[in-house]
Amino acid sequence: MTILEEVIHEKFGGRLRTRVNGILIQEDKILMIKHHMGNGKYFWNVPGGGMKFGSSSTENLKREFMEETGIEISIENFLCTYEYLNLPLHAVELYFEVRQTGGKLQMGIDPELPKDRQLITEIGFFDTKELGSIKNEEKHRLFWGIKSMNDVRLWKGYFNFENNYIK
Repeated sequence: MTILEEVIHEKFGGRLRTRVNGILIQEDKILMIKHHMGNGKYFWNVPGGGMKFGSSSTENLKREFMEETGIEISIENFLCTYEYLNLPLHAVELYFEVRQTGGKLQMGIDPELPKDRQLITEIGFFDTKELGSIKNEEKHRLFWGIKSMNDVRLWKGYFNFENNYIK
């Protein structure tokens, strides 16, 4: 296990987490963040992160968005719930459609991690063709089959697809 994988396991693994995630679409492109997961592995997802006890989902999502992107948001619509299970990580993720209300896009940080162990390596807006060019194993399962940006606005319900759970 690499040092970065150990940090990920220590900070985020071995427990159930509740996460909030924001779908920001502008000019028919979706904002995505690339995370370094250690051992040459990367993972693309929309901005978001773990909830802090005592803060609402909207407060947590606004905080996470600002930390990771420098963008201020309003929460528009609840879209879906996804259960992510790829040990050592296990999370129940809430996805919301969001709108930018201020700030300027910049690559942010994860304050839970030391400066020399940051996970965010890239940030940007992607159209469906660019999103499709990212290998499936390097992006969140929800984004594997996106044909148009309107597809994500139609998500409803609970998803877990084929998690990599091993008993």
